Amino acid sequence: MPQDPMTNLNPVWRVGFQIREALRANNIPDRQAVDLLAEAGMPDPATQARRYPHQLSGGMCQRALIAIGLAGRPQLLIADEPTSALDVTVQRRVLDHLQRLARDRGTAVLLITHDLALAAERAEHLVVMKRGVVVESGDAQDVLANPRRDYTRQLIAAAPAMRPADRRARAAGDDIVVASELTKVYRVSRGAPWRKVELRAVDGVSFRLRRATTLGIAGESGSGKSTLARLVLGLLQPSSGTVLFDGQDIGALDRQQAFAFRRRIQPVFQNPYSSLDPVYSVFRAIEEPLRIHGIGDRRQRAQAVRELAAQVALPSSLLGRLPRELSGGQRQRVAIARALALHPEVLVCDEAVSSLDVVVQAQILDLLADLQARLGLTYLFISHDLAVIRQIADEVLVMRAGRVVEHAPTEDVFTRPQHDYTRQLLDAIPSAPTR
Repeated sequence: MPQDPMTNLNPVWRVGFQIREALRANNIPDRQAVDLLAEAGMPDPATQARRYPHQLSGGMCQRALIAIGLAGRPQLLIADEPTSALDVTVQRRVLDHLQRLARDRGTAVLLITHDLALAAERAEHLVVMKRGVVVESGDAQDVLANPRRDYTRQLIAAAPAMRPADRRARAAGDDIVVASELTKVYRVSRGAPWRKVELRAVDGVSFRLRRATTLGIAGESGSGKSTLARLVLGLLQPSSGTVLFDGQDIGALDRQQAFAFRRRIQPVFQNPYSSLDPVYSVFRAIEEPLRIHGIGDRRQRAQAVRELAAQVALPSSLLGRLPRELSGGQRQRVAIARALALHPEVLVCDEAVSSLDVVVQAQILDLLADLQARLGLTYLFISHDLAVIRQIADEVLVMRAGRVVEHAPTEDVFTRPQHDYTRQLLDAIPSAPTR
């Protein structure tokens, strides 16, 4: 069960076909494909089985990979970050299923994760690695309660916890982004190509994002979070509703205004492998926005690239490499450095730290907080990790099936949730590692 669905699913085959292929390879009737998707937590599995990977959210693609991994009812299941793109409720469902599989069928599970809370809750034995070397190994609870190595203690200290963040006091300014009744409707096939139904990916969403603050958006995979991010970025046109950026309707911008708008708001997408050009080196990927916007000469841009790489803890030795030569976390750091290159006013982070280990994740969150304090940056921060959202967000907007079910200051959402779905998300969070 690999980590990155976009590089492990065939883009020209329907999801159901790829699962049936795995079933046939193991001499299992392929009629179980939809059942496997359901076991992996896929909503409306019969419909999603007929879709291509690009038509699904990142979390849905991850669930398809999980279904393929379960197809052969294996004796050993190697799960490499299998739930990193999933919301906590589906994460719990999938991991509960893996535990049942291990118990009922005698299947061993090798769970690779950067989530220490997950390791504390799910693993009997824990191995801690650093740069290819085992630094600590033993009973999971013993390792987390009594770490013997500095690196293990560093990991535990860096893990986000479900406690109020010590946020720096800052004065919020006026509204820089105002979304009003945003709706995005797709017409998708159901069964036959001529049988179309409406899919309301975003349904009447409104919010205000004040300067120098962070709005966290939480919700399960497929709830419309990423579609909302693309609407705010101007990458999608809404079916109805408006997005105002600094008082201007982004849907009415001319070409020159749109070019200036792109410099003021930058994205960090969920999957860096698909957002980075595979033939561009790391250096060229980070330098490209500087070159396009005519910032500095070649020497100045080279210095800026090195500084940006250092800001996101990316070794300078990697600047000459291609994306395929980097780990998932390293690719995400490149994407973050690229987004920071133009010194934007607003950063839209779509699962920006989901693939990073807890130490680098803490560094990136600290970096974002420091940049916000120094430069007055504004963040629209999308994550399925509620512990991360609690650490960084001033307000939280909870989405489900394209709609907002709760919107309130962060501590109100976490201490006094008003909606059953919010309470369900909070109840499903893995226990924090022992400190």
